Amino acid sequence: MSEQRRAELAESLAEVRARIGAACADAGRDPGEVRLLAVTKTFPAADAALLAELGITDLAENRDQEAAAKARELSGLSIRWHMVGRMQRNKARSVARWAAEVQSVDSPRLAEALAKAVRAALDDGDRAQPLDVLVQASLDDAEGRGGCPLDELDALTEVVARSSELRLRGLMAVAPLGADPAPAFARLAAAAERTRREHPGATEVSAGMSGDLDVAIHHGSTCVRVGTALLGGRGLASL
Repeated sequence: MSEQRRAELAESLAEVRARIGAACADAGRDPGEVRLLAVTKTFPAADAALLAELGITDLAENRDQEAAAKARELSGLSIRWHMVGRMQRNKARSVARWAAEVQSVDSPRLAEALAKAVRAALDDGDRAQPLDVLVQASLDDAEGRGGCPLDELDALTEVVARSSELRLRGLMAVAPLGADPAPAFARLAAAAERTRREHPGATEVSAGMSGDLDVAIHHGSTCVRVGTALLGGRGLASL
């Protein structure tokens, strides 16, 4: 079964890479500028291990409990785990111990909680370096989807940038539901440009998923978060 699953994932990976390549060609960009982040939420650790075998070592999760379990199970592999889901401050202590990067920081209070948790993890020897952070921008102001309003981004990026425990890497966003993603991604691109002017190291723009990665790449995305197109329909993770 694992060989069959490995072949399925290899085929899907080739298709996704081809899409990224075509989108970059259309936008006049180098495919090397776009990082592929595999979203493994609700899939078993065995799938994450197979993706690592296939060379995809940047993996993303939406829930701390699921991610922490997978990170423990696969601790012998060279995987960089990313938190991309909306998180509560009380999860900061756990997330600081397994995540290389958090892409969903959307408030000063969450940034401060993560900085405190990272400091504790560093002191305890549970991590060796600061936490990479992307600030999540809201492109639709929808309740429950997370994200910092665009007019509050400057203040939040400054909070992250001032922290010695956090490293500001850029912005992340999710396109509005049921709408053309192009205008939203254009707004994100403009916000990212402003952020880079103030913080030259914040070069990451995480935008685009299975359904809209092509549009996101056209508007400057440097990281696409792909789940369904790689792994198929959602299953239940075996933890």
